[in-house]
Amino acid sequence: MYVCIGGSALYNLIMTLLIIVSILIVIATMMQPQKQQDALNALSGGAVFSGQTKKRGFEAFMEKVTAVLLVLFFVFAIILAYMSTK
Repeated sequence: MYVCIGGSALYNLIMTLLIIVSILIVIATMMQPQKQQDALNALSGGAVFSGQTKKRGFEAFMEKVTAVLLVLFFVFAIILAYMSTK
């Protein structure tokens, strides 16, 4: 399925985790609520005067999940880059 460098089981594990996290990032991004009206307000300058509200509920949860997944993605990618140079 993927290239094994030096037969390292740890490399294979991290590669598998990176693939899983990548798929979860796509799913989490697709599940976030659409912000078409917010984007329109931002382009027209209306967002400045609309009283920015704090995100709550599902939207806040999905934002946190996406942030955690992105951090995991970059950590795994850096680890794999380091392991592939050794």
